[in-house]
Parts: sequence; structure tokens; C-alpha cells
Amino acid sequence: MSARYDRAITVFSPDGHLFQVEYAQEAVKKGSTAVGVRGKDIVVLGVEKKAVAKLQEDRTVRKIALLDDHVALAFAGLTADARILINRARVECQSHKLTVEDPKYTQSNGRRPFGLSALIIGFDYDGTPHLYQTDPSGTYHEWKANAIGRSAKTVREFLEKHYTDEVSNNERECIKLALKALLEVVQSGAKNVELAVMKSNQQLKMLELEEVEKYIAEIDKEKEEEAEKKKQKKTTSS
Repeated sequence: MSARYDRAITVFSPDGHLFQVEYAQEAVKKGSTAVGVRGKDIVVLGVEKKAVAKLQEDRTVRKIALLDDHVALAFAGLTADARILINRARVECQSHKLTVEDPKYTQSNGRRPFGLSALIIGFDYDGTPHLYQTDPSGTYHEWKANAIGRSAKTVREFLEKHYTDEVSNNERECIKLALKALLEVVQSGAKNVELAVMKSNQQLKMLELEEVEKYIAEIDKEKEEEAEKKKQKKTTSS
């Protein structure tokens, strides 16, 4: 009997589970880590970048996609599924714009569980930034900062500990927080990280490798200074 519950998309098991949705969520947990941080006037997306083959074009292996001038997403999970949803979302955005002559600001759920979660960022007409997270069950929530994919719990705990009003009011600190959160689970440095920044009335900007390296150098310097302060404090108290 359990096999029927496993294979059916719309049939509940006796204890209330939709196994197809849960299996899709497991695919998300195996995906590359993605992070989103919302500030006062900025939204930042960061993703773990997998190493590519020497002869492969890395521009074809992207985890961050632009849906419209004011909306972008990062995903964790099955890339093939993501391409379908990204294309569908782009068509929906353009169709809405063609019909009502305004950008689209609503979401609609899919009809079957896709094997990915997404962090969707964008701005309202008044310049208010937003960060939403969707999952295979079709639900979505708005966040100040969040993580999806591999080691999402570890990254989310880091964000909960370090996200403050002071950080959200400072664009540079928002970028650094997203990068710090990623570096909690990505050990290879700038080459294995992608960062995208969106500001009100501006196009999505992908940070160059050199820019990411500068931020990492700044973070490392702050860590050294903090360690030195702790060392001095410990010496003084002794």
C-alpha cells in the first residue's frame, strides 16, 4: 500500500504526508547552498559555486537568474527543474507586463512539486526591498535573511546570530554578511562563491571575482582584529 502513496502526487498517506513533496524537499537539501540578505535599500543573493570542468563554459552553470528588471532568484535543488520554472516565471512576468503595462508583483504556485527551493528578491514601486523563499510544497514566506540547500540550517543559525538593524542599514555590511554566511560552509574562497546585488531602480549586479576577493580580505582582517582584541582582553583579565 505504501508504494501508492510514494508514487501519487496528490494522495495523502494515512498519517498526513505527501511523499512526493517530501522527496522533492530532499532534493533541495542536496543542492548547493544559497543565501539571501535583505537590507534597507539593498537585497543580496549569494550562492555556492561548484567547480566546473576545465573546458566548460562556467557562464552556463548559474544558480542566480534574472526574471525581470526588478526581480531575481537563486535556487537550490535540481537545475533542470529550475530552468523550467525560471523560463515559466520570465514568461509570466512579460505576459503580465504586456497585459497591464506594469511589472508583475504577485506569485502563483506550480501544479506539481519541483525539486527546488528558491530565494526570490525584488523591489516594490516605492523602493521597498523584499526577499521571499519558496519550497516544493508551494508555500512561500518573506524573510529578512535566509538560506536554502546544503547546510542551510548551519547558515541560517549564523544569519540569526549576526543579522541586526545596524547591518541592514549598511549596504556594505549586508554584502559582507551574505558572504560570511556562505563561507561558513564553503571553504574554497572567492572562486567558489557568486554574489549578486540588487538596489532600488537598478539592474541586478553580479560581483566580479576581484570584488569578492576584496570583501573576503576585509572579512579576514576583521577576524584577525577581533581575535587580537580577545587575546588582549584575556591577557588583561589575567
